[in-house]
Amino acid sequence: MMHRSVNTVAKLGVMLALVLGAGYVLPETGQLMAPDYVAGDFKAFYPDARTKVVIYGAGNCPYCAEARAYLKQRNIAFVDFDVNDAAKGRQDYTALHGQVVPLILIGGRRLDGYNEKAIEDALEELSAS
Repeated sequence: MMHRSVNTVAKLGVMLALVLGAGYVLPETGQLMAPDYVAGDFKAFYPDARTKVVIYGAGNCPYCAEARAYLKQRNIAFVDFDVNDAAKGRQDYTALHGQVVPLILIGGRRLDGYNEKAIEDALEELSAS
């Protein structure tokens, strides 16, 4: 009878560990499965017809600095708005319901966060259009 109780407790312990683990892992999995970009018409957020890339970032954000450096290394012209200092940047960021920086607009794509592959793909699509 003691053996049966130990088995039951062990099974309950394993089940509890799985449930707790799933509660921790599943939210992270959603992030991994999130699309790299959101497609849309972002023309209202470009300062002029020639501008095709806009970064909404913050001066103290290391990912924003990486995004800027990445675009500069590839000689990609972009407009840079600091969401903390520039009224237009803050206004646009709010209108876009921004939640992370950098928020990058490339043509008809919106990228939340710094993701080189997503930037490359968006730039390829932009040059193809």
